[in-house]
Amino acid sequence: MKTKKKTHSQPKPEKNSAVTSRQVAELAWELGEPLCAAEGLELIHVEYQREPAGWVLRLFIEKPGGVGVEECSRVSRQLGDLLDLKLDTDVSYTLEVSSPGPQRPLSKKADFDRFTGEMARIRTRQALGGQKNFKGLLAGTADDAVRLTLDCETIEIPYQEITKARLTNYHGDDKC
Repeated sequence: MKTKKKTHSQPKPEKNSAVTSRQVAELAWELGEPLCAAEGLELIHVEYQREPAGWVLRLFIEKPGGVGVEECSRVSRQLGDLLDLKLDTDVSYTLEVSSPGPQRPLSKKADFDRFTGEMARIRTRQALGGQKNFKGLLAGTADDAVRLTLDCETIEIPYQEITKARLTNYHGDDKC
């Protein structure tokens, strides 16, 4: 479920555009996590990136039984207000809050254990064994590495090398 997009575009003269993408995502996480917890939700992923239509700040939230439009709208309104006060930039962006869907992002180390046995795609910063993109079954974690089974071989990918990880065709706990 996605909420209606909210574009934040009222530049304030005292703001600046020197804030990095990483800082915007970190602030959104810092503000969004307790907000979601207060609503009985889990913030699972934040991304801030340039897309053809402009900058997009996207948050994925979930709860057992799924997330509806009402929850997404509440989080979007409240977080939008907080970001208007705390975000030090004049760059316009679109705020999107949605459920993760079948391509659920994996952001936390615990996600890789939680979804053991699920298919995932993982992209790494540096090539490992000559490749950066991997698709296989999650096999949990070991120390600071994610274990992924490709065909008949299980490899370990250092967690700090992962730039993007998503489940593929995940349909929640009920698998309906």
